[in-house]
Amino acid sequence: MMNSFVKWALILFVLVSIILNIVLIGIHTSRAPKCSTQRVHPLKRNHDERSLVFADLSRQEYLQVQQFMLKQKDLDISTNQNTKPWENFLFLIDLSLPKKADALAYLDGKGAKPDREATVVVFHGAKGYIKEYVVGPLPNPTYYKDVTIERYNMELPITARTVTIGEYELLFKYVGEVFSKLGKLMKESFDVDQNKKVNAFEQMPRGIRSGDRHTWISFFRDMSGMYIHPVGFELLINHESVNASEWKVERLLYNGQYFDTVDELRVKYDAGSIKKIVYKETPDYGSLKPRHKPLQIGPQLFNAEGKRYSISNNHVLYLDWSFAFGLSSVTGLRVFDVRFKNERIVYELSVQEAMSVYGSVTPGMILTKFLDASIGIGRFAHELVRGVDCPHEATYVDTNRYMDVPVPVRYKNSFCVFEHNMGQPLRRHFSDFFSNSYGGMVNSALVVRTITAIGNYDYMWDFIFYQSGSVEAKVHATGYISSSYLVDGSLKYGHQVAEKVLGNIHTHFINFKVDLDVLGVNNFFQTKDMEYANVSIPWMPDHYAMVPQLVEKQLKTEQEAALRYDTKTPRYLHIASNKTNRWGHHRSYRLQVFSFTGDHLPESQAEERAMSWARYKVAITKHKDSEQFSSSLYNQNNIWNPAVDFSKYIEDNENIEDKDLVAWVTTGFLHIPHSEDIPNTVTVGNGGGVLLRPHNYFDEDPSIHSADSVYINPGSEDSCENNRMACLAQETCSPVLEPFTYNGFDGVMKFED
Repeated sequence: MMNSFVKWALILFVLVSIILNIVLIGIHTSRAPKCSTQRVHPLKRNHDERSLVFADLSRQEYLQVQQFMLKQKDLDISTNQNTKPWENFLFLIDLSLPKKADALAYLDGKGAKPDREATVVVFHGAKGYIKEYVVGPLPNPTYYKDVTIERYNMELPITARTVTIGEYELLFKYVGEVFSKLGKLMKESFDVDQNKKVNAFEQMPRGIRSGDRHTWISFFRDMSGMYIHPVGFELLINHESVNASEWKVERLLYNGQYFDTVDELRVKYDAGSIKKIVYKETPDYGSLKPRHKPLQIGPQLFNAEGKRYSISNNHVLYLDWSFAFGLSSVTGLRVFDVRFKNERIVYELSVQEAMSVYGSVTPGMILTKFLDASIGIGRFAHELVRGVDCPHEATYVDTNRYMDVPVPVRYKNSFCVFEHNMGQPLRRHFSDFFSNSYGGMVNSALVVRTITAIGNYDYMWDFIFYQSGSVEAKVHATGYISSSYLVDGSLKYGHQVAEKVLGNIHTHFINFKVDLDVLGVNNFFQTKDMEYANVSIPWMPDHYAMVPQLVEKQLKTEQEAALRYDTKTPRYLHIASNKTNRWGHHRSYRLQVFSFTGDHLPESQAEERAMSWARYKVAITKHKDSEQFSSSLYNQNNIWNPAVDFSKYIEDNENIEDKDLVAWVTTGFLHIPHSEDIPNTVTVGNGGGVLLRPHNYFDEDPSIHSADSVYINPGSEDSCENNRMACLAQETCSPVLEPFTYNGFDGVMKFED
């Protein structure tokens, strides 16, 4: 009986527990906020498929172009996976942008859709030159045209080519043969043997005159952040010939001492007649592994009521904004047909070039001037890490590229798009005199981001769209500094950052193309500034005061409008329309440049013409389809006779009154490395950009019409009528995050041992 009683008591207890749980769940459900994260925000306009005129090539289009070119028997293009320098190599396939007039006619419903075409770069190693071809129409191409002379007004020598994976493999093999002749030195100085290695990093440009392909290669320990572990050994290799059997070592540097041949270094080392480097273990100070176990996650972005933007193909809608986006393998991030309230503001906003000039006493960096477009800026946009590189809730977009690969490569999540609370109000005012009220608006903006890891440096590229009608192009640098082995005289060129390691001084210059179309393509360039005038005071005519006055000027030619960094620049720079706002002022957009650049390379230097865009903080030119880029894929390796010399865009000094204008904007920063650059450089303070701001373009601030505006007066603190935030806590719920994934290493370059 006792067992029976216990049994029934347990059953009764379980039933009561179940009933109570059901009741409690019901009560909680009725009180719990209803999650509105699935709310669909109505779009102010529809997606426009005409944006596809700017869309990156699809994988299928890449394959169609590749197969079409391989079938052209007269081109004799190799089908080997890692083509060698003496072969004909299909190096690059990228979108060929349509002519602007044709694109505008199509976008505005006044013309036919332009033919879709691709640019193809072939390194004709067998013939000693490079060719650019236009292939089209896509899909299913039927023609190819040699456009090399049309685009560059010159033939492109084979020595101007980018070093390919196939050439790198030959170089590394050649270096291994050199090391084998120095076995004792390599083991005693660097602990290199069959099981251990050192890594290579190159100096660019490759020589001192056109046609040179003589590269200083510096060596670094095979450790985390190899770029800050130099070993003190460098080789100058002549690989000018496409025939690797003709390559040779021209000079060597070991522990600050120069040698003419490998045998000279070996003999003197074995004889003990030189100052030796004695190997010792080095701490792994370049590692980015956390020094302490992570205990918590920091603040995360949460779209309380769902995403307020929409992406279809390459087209983005965000509140009053719409635009098309893309990624060039050569130049990187770009957007087209940027409209606010359905008025085109910008035809093209794009990255053009990233350049650095280094200082050093050692050869690996004494001549180094990196031009990243010649390696491919967009080429190195890998997968973004969710929750670190971009907010967890961002929208991630894949890209496909064809550059120095046997087949197109898909890079997952290499773009991200997200709306971001910028952390401060866009505008606000608290009134505490005469009447009491508060009016304000959070600064929520849309960010389009990609990050390119080009060798040691990682550049974060952001295009930001604000509700005030402004657009910002920003870049921040992180990654590892380049360093050199500390020898006598090094400290003139930087700071010591680790044992026997110098962080080398260098510049960062970034060039953006800003093709503003302010109420059409008939614009002019206007500057505004202030000056003090000695003014008689109206009510006391015999007294004077220095009063700031507005000074306005119109610059009418390209040379007038080429504003050099080494001269005083007006503080307000405008692309303006002849149309006026309600108050009679010219409607315009202002270019506000944020820059901390170092000094530009003197124009007396032969290499300067390849980076002549960096002379100018802002340069305004008349739009030409033939002046599409400020640099080129070939400028790095033929820096003394560049395919694109930007200064020539200005030499013809064309009139820029009532013309279609393009602004070329240079920004960046001077970097004097310091101990806090170990293990690597942080983004804080290391960047620059340009802000495109409406200036008399509107009759009032357009964000006053935003639904994000908040207004509170006494007695309305809890009201939702003019303050959406007052009701937010009652309606939203916590986000459910997607599982973390990362596939960024799928598309990295790999070399065979």
